[in-house]
Amino acid sequence: MTDRYRTAEAGAGMLMALVRRLLSGLALAAVAATPRAAAQESGRPVWLSPPHHAESLPDYVAGVAENGLLPIRMPAPPTQPGRLPDYLRDDRPPDYVAALRSVDLASIAIPPPPAGEAPAVVRGLYLNGWVFGSNRFFDLVALADTTEINAFVIDVKDATGHITYRSSVATAEEIGANALVRLRDPRERLAILEAHGIHPIARIVVARDPLLARHKTQWAIRDSVTGALWRDGLGEAWVDAFNDSVWIYAADLAAEAVLMGFKEVQFDYIRFPDEPPQRLNRAVYPARRPGESRRAAIRRSVLLLRDRVARSGVPFTLDVFGLTTGARGDLGIGQVWEDLATAADVILPMVYPSHYRAGSYGIASPNRQPYEIVRRALEEAVTRSAPLDRPARIRPYLQAFTIYRVRYTATEVRDQIRAVEDVGLTDWVLWNARGVYPPGALRPAVSRDGGSDGDPSLPTVAVR
Repeated sequence: MTDRYRTAEAGAGMLMALVRRLLSGLALAAVAATPRAAAQESGRPVWLSPPHHAESLPDYVAGVAENGLLPIRMPAPPTQPGRLPDYLRDDRPPDYVAALRSVDLASIAIPPPPAGEAPAVVRGLYLNGWVFGSNRFFDLVALADTTEINAFVIDVKDATGHITYRSSVATAEEIGANALVRLRDPRERLAILEAHGIHPIARIVVARDPLLARHKTQWAIRDSVTGALWRDGLGEAWVDAFNDSVWIYAADLAAEAVLMGFKEVQFDYIRFPDEPPQRLNRAVYPARRPGESRRAAIRRSVLLLRDRVARSGVPFTLDVFGLTTGARGDLGIGQVWEDLATAADVILPMVYPSHYRAGSYGIASPNRQPYEIVRRALEEAVTRSAPLDRPARIRPYLQAFTIYRVRYTATEVRDQIRAVEDVGLTDWVLWNARGVYPPGALRPAVSRDGGSDGDPSLPTVAVR
């Protein structure tokens, strides 16, 4: 049985070998029939073998025709030749500013500024030292959170000469400027402003400082008749704006304010007193240099102030009389628009309608027509700044207070803001000595959930 199985196994092996040989022959024949094999037998390179590498180019047109795709119908030409837009036909450059006038700038989302930088657009409120140190401060922060407000101008030294917080500047300590401290440490509240995206600006009054005049009499204006301190119509003494020490003291306070956390410094009363001639004629300026005019002294002193503030690396801004935008002289106070607009980063004309005399710009009652007064004053400011080399940004102070029996409501405040925007400006600061501002005058801010607060008739602005 064993031998029989061995014989069968051997026969099966021979049969399988025969089948393998037969299949191998058939495979070789198939390969010989392929284009690749034909190419190898003809001696051509394999990469030139058809169908992808034919020696002659294919006739694509004939191929398309065979498929019935010819002729292809082309559309008829236009009956009228097309007209290029004017901005492509005109050789003149486009007027981008004119194009922007039709855009609602308030609808453009303004990103928050980099740390330590001023916002691209400043819309601010003035806070005196008492408001800054009181609970009303939190009400104004809440107002800023829900409206377009993004900056606070805060008194560091006001027109009394006192400092809002305890100062370490030697002159301030010497004259008792820390006697009426409104809050012990401003850094906590400045941190709150930073957390809420509110730009803090330190306001420092310079020449109207009765406290400094009383304690540094050698720095003060003297009365030629009495020999005592010269005083204005309100009985207040002024320091001598010809004296460099007055300006250096202001610069030292500014440097300290920046260390506290303020991101910008603003100087007010950078001028001589505005009083009737009969009173001014008695004023004696001990530090006046021979032949130096008031205008020259203010220009020189402002540049001294600017150079010292530059070390702190913050914007240098100046408050000026609103009348300087149209006056051709120095108004007797030493302020000329061109002198100051080329010295500062920002210039703030105080264009309060109540401060203009009847008949100004042909308007019988300026205080009753806030839009017209603010617009005319700022048009002159823009015109005078236009030819200057790198002029300061114009950021007007607007009236948010009632005086002379003309009540200023949200309507009058909004009219002034509208006038600012209609002359092409974007920045402004509202002034109210008590820190009371009408929310209805302000555009509501868009909340992060897409909603908004405030008057729905006013366009919204993006949250800072």
